[in-house]
Amino acid sequence: MSRIAKTAVDLPKNVKISFDKEAINVEGPKGKLSLTMPADVALENKDNKVFVNRLSDTKQARSNHGTTKRLIDNMCVGVSNGHKKDLEIQGVGFRAAVQGNKLVLNIGFSHPVEYEFPKDVKVTAAKPTEISVEGVDKALVGLVAAKIRGFKPPEPYKGKGIRYVGEIVKRKQGKQVTK
Repeated sequence: MSRIAKTAVDLPKNVKISFDKEAINVEGPKGKLSLTMPADVALENKDNKVFVNRLSDTKQARSNHGTTKRLIDNMCVGVSNGHKKDLEIQGVGFRAAVQGNKLVLNIGFSHPVEYEFPKDVKVTAAKPTEISVEGVDKALVGLVAAKIRGFKPPEPYKGKGIRYVGEIVKRKQGKQVTK
């Protein structure tokens, strides 16, 4: 049995969950999410806790067991509190601005990079060098943050580029002049 799925998912007070054989629906104050139910997994709702049970002992069922539990847990957190990823821009003259549903990045190219983000995600740039990505769906928030970081990942010599807040970039030593 999966050690992750042994524990139950505690539902927050303001979150409602409903499920059948096809889908799991979670609804809260920030929004609602749904997930297609894997075939080898069954759910049980007792005393405001959701238990994930495995129907067979195949390799796929064991894989789906823990994954389903974590996905439901992330959905509950997302609809109650939301998920957030913060990015920072380092480099002289590098900056970001949000214009409507587009993020405009000036990151050292001959042209500004425009990224149109999905409507389910909120992207803000409080300062020109800070970007915040917020949303209900953890996977979508992570995907948008990774795409933004992918426009100019931090380079190892001077550290210029877009990185996650708290990310450590391993620096390389530059060329040495020999005399």
